[in-house]
Amino acid sequence: MNEPLVLLPGFMADARLWGAQIEVFSQTHAVHLAHIGQESAIEDMAEIALSGAPASFALAGHGLGAMVAVEMLRRAPDRVKRLALMSTNCLSETPPAAAERDLRIARVKAGRLADAMAAEVPDACFAPGKFHELVVDFMGKMAMEQGADAYLRQAAALQRRPDQQRTLRQLRVPLLVLCGVHDSLYLPRRHEFMAGLVPRAELVVLPRAGHAPMVERPRATNEALRRWLMGEPQVTDSGEHEPK
Repeated sequence: MNEPLVLLPGFMADARLWGAQIEVFSQTHAVHLAHIGQESAIEDMAEIALSGAPASFALAGHGLGAMVAVEMLRRAPDRVKRLALMSTNCLSETPPAAAERDLRIARVKAGRLADAMAAEVPDACFAPGKFHELVVDFMGKMAMEQGADAYLRQAAALQRRPDQQRTLRQLRVPLLVLCGVHDSLYLPRRHEFMAGLVPRAELVVLPRAGHAPMVERPRATNEALRRWLMGEPQVTDSGEHEPK
């Protein structure tokens, strides 16, 4: 029996972010979309997500969702059987970054959510190419539909997120770290650093992808996740077989 697969969407996103993965993996796994509630702290989000999760499961998160995933692992290491972290960071927020986020929070409180999101998730964090504008539009509309209250809660969680280096160093389950080469929010070198904390972690850096690899390169992301779920070694992705 395959392990249930729990998915956590990223900052200002919802289940639509994982649409291509839900379509494929729901054929072979019980797929659960984690609910993080109306919380404004990573720790509280993790508690909510754990309360609705299966007894044991494979866990994949993107961005903020990946930060919650690591905290879920820290709190319930016996329940998380494998972990996939995408487009994220295991470090706490630096004071300069927190100060910049304060400015965006002020914009949202002034009714300027679109302006704040344009600064928070700039168009350039997604890969250039034929589908760039479609990806930007999809991600932007999804974020705006979450609303200002969700932004304020999630931004506060990002500002106060814990440093999880120790958690990752103690990790004993299979770890996949995946990112897009064009991600300017959480750079590939940050993912190399995370993977380096965990013995036998596997790092996948996808060409022709940015901050949303599951949307920009769904087939390649699904293949990496399939290998992770099945315990197969990852392979180098040249990007040649993805539709252009």
